[in-house]
Amino acid sequence: MQHILGQTRAIETLAAALRCGRLQHAWIFAGPRGVGKFTTAIEFAKILLDPNAAVGPSGALTADPQSETTRLIKARAHPDLHVIYKELALYSENPEIRERKLQNIPLDVLREHMIGGRTGDNRFHEPAVYKTAVLGHGKVFIIDEAELLAYGKNETQNALLKALEEPPHRTYIFLITNRPQRLLLTIRSRCQHVQFTPLDAEAMAAWFQRAALGVDEDERAWIERFCEGSPGMAQLAADYGFCRWQMALEPMLDELQQSSFPTEMGQILAELIETFATSWVKQHENASKDAAKKDGARHLLAILAAHARRKLASRIDEDEDPTIWLEVIDLLREAERQLDANVNLKLLLENLVVQWAALAAEPVRS
Repeated sequence: MQHILGQTRAIETLAAALRCGRLQHAWIFAGPRGVGKFTTAIEFAKILLDPNAAVGPSGALTADPQSETTRLIKARAHPDLHVIYKELALYSENPEIRERKLQNIPLDVLREHMIGGRTGDNRFHEPAVYKTAVLGHGKVFIIDEAELLAYGKNETQNALLKALEEPPHRTYIFLITNRPQRLLLTIRSRCQHVQFTPLDAEAMAAWFQRAALGVDEDERAWIERFCEGSPGMAQLAADYGFCRWQMALEPMLDELQQSSFPTEMGQILAELIETFATSWVKQHENASKDAAKKDGARHLLAILAAHARRKLASRIDEDEDPTIWLEVIDLLREAERQLDANVNLKLLLENLVVQWAALAAEPVRS
């Protein structure tokens, strides 16, 4: 795990657990999106599933990068590494699950790939979590975006409790999330928590050097400000041209602040999201267009929020009234809550523009 940047404390927590020989079977990796949680879980799985893992020169337990275990994991073919994510619904044996919008990780997906039991189509599935490891050394289950475990329907998270309480020997479960508060308290209390944080300036500089994004200096400076210590977000911003989104929106945002109403703004926001989702689905096998649209909307709100924070800082620096930008930030937070609640995206965007214009106009502010 030595190539993982900026997460020294998290890595040391895992290394210490390995050294003392009392490794917790259930873990929550929590922190902002794109800072290395999932990558760390995969690297840790290489160690846990490698029967020949040994103490390296640094004193940490390491997996041989040339081992069969590492080769299988890199090829996504290790039979004892199970990664659970929302897109698995596309392969569900239950046609009702396959046809749903991918807004969460349904209980049937958890039953089919981990905990077993009878699914909604009356099929019975053996619990993978209790089966003997195929290669005989152990099993690892990684649930990505664990906050999507049918959020709002506690039966899915409750169904996971038994596996967290009584897993077989050498079975490890990792819940990856940027919203741990959405996990039930009973889930959180049964897991060892590891907090991942945004990378500091030094680690981000090392990442930018390693990444070689191929952007000019101005765009890189914008990306550095926008990503706030998240390499994952920096990569997304470069790949999908988020800086250009900001440039396209800037004139309309200026209109809003002059109490003018850019009637085309809602449509342009929707087009940016549609373009992102279309591109994402083309580049990611089995990706969901609906989920990509929601992700695109979340990125767009993040760009608008970054704009608002810069304006807020500018007003504070110039000793001007910052109220308008505080209200805009609250408005964007509410839009994100509506997005999580699956409010119609078109209505959400149109309402956002209308309310933003109203904030700028009452009273008239510049």
